[in-house]
Amino acid sequence: MYNRRQTQEAERRNPPIGKFLNVDGVRLHYIERGHGDPLVLIHGNGTMVQDFTVSGLVDRLAERYRVIVIDRPGYGYSSRPRQLWTPRAHATLFQKALGQLGVERAMIYGHSWGTLVAVALALEFPSFVRGLVLGSGYYYPTLRADTFLLSPPAIPVIGDAMRYTISPLLARAMLPGMIKRVFQPAAVPERFERRFPKALMLRPLQLRAAAEDAALMVPSVMELERHYRELTLPVTIITGADDQIVDVGRQSGRLHRELPHSELTALPGLGHMIHHLAPDAVIREIDRLAQKSKV
Repeated sequence: MYNRRQTQEAERRNPPIGKFLNVDGVRLHYIERGHGDPLVLIHGNGTMVQDFTVSGLVDRLAERYRVIVIDRPGYGYSSRPRQLWTPRAHATLFQKALGQLGVERAMIYGHSWGTLVAVALALEFPSFVRGLVLGSGYYYPTLRADTFLLSPPAIPVIGDAMRYTISPLLARAMLPGMIKRVFQPAAVPERFERRFPKALMLRPLQLRAAAEDAALMVPSVMELERHYRELTLPVTIITGADDQIVDVGRQSGRLHRELPHSELTALPGLGHMIHHLAPDAVIREIDRLAQKSKV
């Protein structure tokens, strides 16, 4: 009952900021800003469309692009029916959603787990994607303790019980430390502390989505890595050089070596959340991609 009241209060204080689409039984919450060439921003694990609005990225990019951000299934105000939400399943859903919005071809910026969806979109629908900007991504399987720690709420029955009882309480206690870590070695920006709706991250459905995505991360990249060389479109890789979440050399550096036509930018002194810490650099790479991918 306590967790249910907390969920209701979180949603009362942070109502939807966009519109809704229904695609294959999934109710998707999205925002759309600006005019120009379509640009799709895909958020990572645990976050939602506000990750890009609070960073200022949406408003700044909307000055020259048609910016579309969709809450991935289970995050923000998007539903998440029970199924295996692999990056390729996300990609199929997003392509259909964007088709409903009249988008025939788009540039994609994916951050963290969102890079897997961005890559899957380019592999599944190569004529749909003009180019990729991949931020702070995870591309190759490694042993990750955080996946084991975050995965239990994804377990059927046991996880359901956890998500409505102890998981929100544990997540609330752990959240400040987790947020600090994704920004390290930089400090958490004041704007993020004040404006990001952290209470929405603690709702049972979003905890399930985050747990399922964590559990799927390693098997997903094991499947995707066999196909990276099929990516012939322009690819820009950008990351914080001191990322505390993802090993830059074993992930972004290795992908860059595997894709000879790609470009790599590693930003010294910055961690995982580059679009908050260095929005100018992210926007610069998107603008460069837009010029390279013009047809």
